[in-house]
Amino acid sequence: MGAEKAAIAELGVLIYPGAQMAAVHGLTDLFGVANRIAAEHQAAQLPVLRVSHWQVDGDQPPARVFDSHPDTESELLAVLIPPSIAGFNAAQMPASLAQWLRDQHARGATLGGVCVGSLMLAESGLLDGRSATTHWTSAKAFAEQYPKIKLKADTPIVDDGDLITTAGLMAWSELGLRLVDRLLGPSIASGTARFLVIEHSDSASECGSNFAPILNHGDAAILKVQHWLQSTGATDVSLTAMAQRAGLEERTFLRRFRAASGLKPTEYCQHLRVGKAREMLEFSNGTIDHIAWTVGYQDPGAFRAIFKKITGLAPSDYRARFGLMR
Repeated sequence: MGAEKAAIAELGVLIYPGAQMAAVHGLTDLFGVANRIAAEHQAAQLPVLRVSHWQVDGDQPPARVFDSHPDTESELLAVLIPPSIAGFNAAQMPASLAQWLRDQHARGATLGGVCVGSLMLAESGLLDGRSATTHWTSAKAFAEQYPKIKLKADTPIVDDGDLITTAGLMAWSELGLRLVDRLLGPSIASGTARFLVIEHSDSASECGSNFAPILNHGDAAILKVQHWLQSTGATDVSLTAMAQRAGLEERTFLRRFRAASGLKPTEYCQHLRVGKAREMLEFSNGTIDHIAWTVGYQDPGAFRAIFKKITGLAPSDYRARFGLMR
């Protein structure tokens, strides 16, 4: 009986006119280093990261022009949009590209935009009603052009589960490490950062990865609910509301949700809320009670208990260790 083949996780990097090629090749190298470190750990259960480049050419949908593992079959697990030093005119974004991004998201891919990459996600409409960040030079124009988006211009990275935006031109490294963290675990991400001598948030390695929902399970009804929960922050939801959103009877919804996501709906919502609370504790100076209320907990005591259960730290200790405002 032969050895089982490792699972493949395909990460697509978008190449558009003016894209910073240093970021394109840097991400490719970063994922290659992560694969090598994972292989050295002999962790057979971990997936192999397949890196592909997708070229934007006029009004045609992006086409794959590079593939690190061309003899494998997989669907895009994530699409990463690198920055542009030359800038980007969102008004000239091809409709075919916006539709391609929406299609990948609808199939369960996580989308990540670096700097002006967040403009592409904004132009696609996927960020409407969601939180995002962008480069400080674009913040004022971004807020005016996309009023439906909750802009967090002072936050370097907004990880909203299925949509990730970063503010700095060099933040492609942190975006790449986030995905390594999700797919291969915090120890591989930390090892990759050490090898490349780049910074990586200590919070993931010490308190577990930020919440990384499974989105590529193929159950469209459950994915629809997951996207809804990500957009609302799961702050005021019920089992009945989730089942109705999925168009399923409650018992069927519970079974399919757990099969698809690996969690019960209540556990999923807890992880999502704690993930948003971690971000607020790291990048804002709001009180813990206010943060608890903002992420959907009326009882701050319950919030503190769940936060500690998931991260291993009380919210106050988490902020003292990882907060940028300290």
